Amino acid sequence: MKTASKCFLLPLFLFTVVSFSSELVLIPENILDVRTGKLIKGSIHIKNDTIVSISNEIKSSSLNIIELNGITLMPGLMDAHVHLIGNNELNGYESISESSEMATLYGVKNAKNTLLAGFTTVRNVGAGNFADVALRDAIKKGVVLGPRMIVSGPTLSISGGHGDNNLLPFDSNINEENHNIVNSPWEARKAVRINRKYGADLIKFTATGGVMSKNTDVNARQFTLEEMTAIVDEAHSHGMKVAAHAHGLKGITTAIKAGVDSVEHASFINEDAIDLAIKKGTFLSMDIYVSDYILGEGAKKGILEESLAKERTVGKLQRKNFMLAHSKGASMVFGTDAGIYDHGDNAKQFKYMVQFGMTPLEAIQASTINTANLFGIEMIGEVKKGFKADIIGVSSNPLKDISILEEIVFVMKNGVIYKDETN
Repeated sequence: MKTASKCFLLPLFLFTVVSFSSELVLIPENILDVRTGKLIKGSIHIKNDTIVSISNEIKSSSLNIIELNGITLMPGLMDAHVHLIGNNELNGYESISESSEMATLYGVKNAKNTLLAGFTTVRNVGAGNFADVALRDAIKKGVVLGPRMIVSGPTLSISGGHGDNNLLPFDSNINEENHNIVNSPWEARKAVRINRKYGADLIKFTATGGVMSKNTDVNARQFTLEEMTAIVDEAHSHGMKVAAHAHGLKGITTAIKAGVDSVEHASFINEDAIDLAIKKGTFLSMDIYVSDYILGEGAKKGILEESLAKERTVGKLQRKNFMLAHSKGASMVFGTDAGIYDHGDNAKQFKYMVQFGMTPLEAIQASTINTANLFGIEMIGEVKKGFKADIIGVSSNPLKDISILEEIVFVMKNGVIYKDETN
């Protein structure tokens, strides 16, 4: 049998195995059907960027064939809440020193680490100066390596809100000129229009204070219902989805009433708000791993004590409400807040999702078919005929040990192999 042609590239000083064959066949031990949880046998025939068939027959001897003995293949994973832009080692006042240019260069590194960890599609929710737009486009053009990106551009915030920069004194005046700091429905509409003009795919706004921002209360609602409704209406009129950062209950409820597509964090959600989310079709993206990282590593990483104190309350309650939301049947996706912790460690959240109520299959579905539904992207999230050839491989059955997803050995995106450690 033939092995698909491979060559070594040197992007960002790190070798990556890449297959340039436009047509090939993958022969794994098993293929995981993420809808049923069944392991199926078969060869995956890929042409260009698409799966053209899955069968037990190889119809042409001229095809490039890759045998993946002992490997279980499954769809590329997705993360609905990442921050690829910037150096995650800079926290608190240290973050002020990072230029937009340097933050973007770190984004290149972070994107590559994310892809090689098996995450072939991500949603980047918040980046200054539209650096995430540039990174998305560079990946599309093949300039740098990274996952498929859906990007928000700058986060919309009220003055002094979680999306504002509250570390600087008044006389700096830096924040008062930013278009994304808005304080009325019409300013909010204008900000949506500007984000769209400069390439954003979706809109993110901060409906409450946040853990990592100075002088904000996670329980305090930010933006009025009228402002949130203006943001959502303007975004939806342009075919853009809306993600609302919201920890506190009032902010969560108001955002859902305003019609957001997803609530990020949702830490203090309750039964009534969960029922409202179910009724309105709102997805919940709850980052239940990151709390352990913040509380375990935060102090030595320079995270402010104010933020650590907030996380001590937020993290515990968020996990309790994750269990509640899952038990009530809410639509839940896989979102990690990567960028608080190291990019490439995204899969560490899977075992937390299982610990706090999901089956391994449900956790995987959250990161595949559920997240694809939120993103509104068709033909991704499954290994199936006609779907994009976004495929990853692990050395054992992830339904028996979900932590194996932290050890991805094979990564393909759009029919191109970026990682092969199966030999």
